[in-house]
Amino acid sequence: MIMRFDEKVVIVTGAGRNLGREYALEFAARGASVVVNDLGVGISDTDGSADAPATNPADDVVDKIRSIGANAVANHDDIASPAGGRAIVNAALDAFGRVDVVVNNAGQVRMAPFEDFPEESIDTLIDTQLRGTLNVSRPAWKWMKDNGGGRIVNVSSGAAFGGVPNGSVYAMAKMGVIGLTRGMASEGAPHGIHVNVVVPYAKTRPGTAFGPIPWSEKLGQWLDPRLVAPLVVFLSHHDCEMNGETISVGAGWAGGVHMELSDGFSDRDATVEDLAANVDRLMSLERSPLTATSSKAVRLLMAGFRP
Repeated sequence: MIMRFDEKVVIVTGAGRNLGREYALEFAARGASVVVNDLGVGISDTDGSADAPATNPADDVVDKIRSIGANAVANHDDIASPAGGRAIVNAALDAFGRVDVVVNNAGQVRMAPFEDFPEESIDTLIDTQLRGTLNVSRPAWKWMKDNGGGRIVNVSSGAAFGGVPNGSVYAMAKMGVIGLTRGMASEGAPHGIHVNVVVPYAKTRPGTAFGPIPWSEKLGQWLDPRLVAPLVVFLSHHDCEMNGETISVGAGWAGGVHMELSDGFSDRDATVEDLAANVDRLMSLERSPLTATSSKAVRLLMAGFRP
């Protein structure tokens, strides 16, 4: 079965370049009307100092979509403010009358040593990576809740799991996106709103290394951003029942990221020393899934309680 998006309206933030551009083009190729949002600023991973493109790339993506006979409008509002988020959603409602899918792709990157991380860079990460997701999702959510549901795909990063040089604060923001997604999934389920998060691996900065692997054209092709788009589009389709999931994706591979809870160690009289002596049990391999809607933690810690 071909998964089409005819008569569906999709918002993709940060869709002028790289991953967001690929998402917007794939949705359009499958019949969606697309709101292509991009602020049009220069891309910098450090201090935000970079030359902006001569024209907003969102306009170029819209031209490309229209050239294949699909519908699209450009939007240049800033996800970092609630007013900007509302304006992005209103652009969809004004142009197409509905909002079926939101892909929260936009967000700025800042990398610096943890102890010297500039306050303004912390604000940038929180305002775009976290508040940006909230600012666009909340007004879209209201429409979806009143109109039979929808799909939201948030975008995290492998940096959330650690190991990226100078990436601790960025990891904080991106792990926050995962926590937000799980909460949204639980709250949205009764209203038919499904929310998932993708962790993409792609070369969006040509000329830069991928960890210890130096840049090459072959590396750029292997980690082409277009290889992430199919998963994002699948999670956005109304036939996809996945909800609250975290999925890593890149280079034609995709795999679920799972959270588990150890059965642990229980002793109401436990001392510090008892815990030290029972670390193996505390961190036991006897584990249960920790999903967006269920956790065994309360059952374990309340075992034996009689009101």
